[in-house]
Amino acid sequence: MHQARTQPVRSVGDLRALVSSEPAQMERRIVLVERDVGLVVKGLVLVILFYFLYWSKWAPDYSLNPNLVPENPTWVFAQRVLQHAFLVYLAFNIGAAFVFLGIAQVSFPVVPWTVFIIALVDGLFLAGLVAMTGGLQSPLYVLYVLLIIRNCASMNTALPQYVLNVSMVLFYLAGVLTDIAITKLDATPPGTEFEGPVITSDDIRQMGTTMWIRLALLVGLAAWCRGLQILLEKQQRESALKAELELRRQQLEAAARLAAEIAHQLKNPLAVINNASYTLQKTVREGKTITQQIQIIREEVEKSDRLITDLMGYAKLNEGLVEAVDLQEELDRAIRNVFPPAVKYEVQIHRDYALGIPPLLAHRNNIQEAFANVLQNAREAMNGRGNVWVRIAHGPNRSVEISIADDGPGIPPENIEKIFQPYFTTREKGTGLGLSIVKHNVETYGGTINVESELGKGSRFTIIFPARTLLTIRK
Repeated sequence: MHQARTQPVRSVGDLRALVSSEPAQMERRIVLVERDVGLVVKGLVLVILFYFLYWSKWAPDYSLNPNLVPENPTWVFAQRVLQHAFLVYLAFNIGAAFVFLGIAQVSFPVVPWTVFIIALVDGLFLAGLVAMTGGLQSPLYVLYVLLIIRNCASMNTALPQYVLNVSMVLFYLAGVLTDIAITKLDATPPGTEFEGPVITSDDIRQMGTTMWIRLALLVGLAAWCRGLQILLEKQQRESALKAELELRRQQLEAAARLAAEIAHQLKNPLAVINNASYTLQKTVREGKTITQQIQIIREEVEKSDRLITDLMGYAKLNEGLVEAVDLQEELDRAIRNVFPPAVKYEVQIHRDYALGIPPLLAHRNNIQEAFANVLQNAREAMNGRGNVWVRIAHGPNRSVEISIADDGPGIPPENIEKIFQPYFTTREKGTGLGLSIVKHNVETYGGTINVESELGKGSRFTIIFPARTLLTIRK
């Protein structure tokens, strides 16, 4: 997140990255628009407004000159209201400036809310300026165009952006109508009471097509900006997806080549040794010592063969393509493979799957193998009898958590840190590569796996895949 603050926008690719709704990119966009550019522009605007409202001839101070009689008391009252509103507006902007300047120390959710509130205050104060500078004839209309563009650049989330842009249109309309109301009230002779509503349907009709064209332009601009954002965001997601797929493909191909080479170099010599030891054992049965040694060789060869067979599982990394993998579907398939109905294990499977889980960008075989190895570990720990709880849930920062728990005997505390090490096993016929492969497969996609266990109460394995490996499908 901190790197995002120091990277300028140099290309269209950087522009596409800015439309991302990820917190880091949202912060980068706010830093660029609201702090690096916005604070400078806002400072100049506030200086101009201060001069315009307090020092220019536009706002004479009647309190200092009792002989100066205002011709339009309603207009003067509106001027003074605007002067006081400016002080409130100035306070809001000073507070926002502290937030933007200290953005590194501010909790991130505070920053988008600050942008949202200050944008509403900008639009509301501008409505007062429009009312005081001619209403429909005010040249400040163009500032609403800039505000809508600023809102789209700062606030990428759909709902807040819609609220802000609709508010800008309504604020401009309110400024024009306020100008009409002030003009009508000033035209009323002193001592007479104004009858009926200040703004009538005739007043709205007299605004003519100019007003409606301007409102339509603001609405059209807001829709165009949002459409451009959606298009850039779609291109950014597609580019990120392609880059992620290419990176995964290269990583998996490298791992596959290494594993295949190791397996090839070791498996063939082991086969030769196994055949030779079998022949020796058959021909020298009368030599007891020799036979025992040869038997040891065969046992070691068989053990090595099992290790190499498990190691060849890494070579399967290159089989198939990286695709969008449905985690719920793969977990159910792994359950069917490890606990086939025909075997009738005395195991109860308890499922708890959250809704809206995004697919994972991965090789299907890797994810299937990881789930199956954890489930098989639970089955062997319980000796085929007990309960298994499987759960898929949304994690922090849009990650996904998969947990597999059992009520077996648990893992001794001294072995907790060792179970993911290659070749570590407490079972007589175990190879010690099952959980090591699980860890390898999970970490290949940037995930993590951890275990919680208590003797006599079972174990829980939790796999977490980060958001960057998940394919977010937006409707």
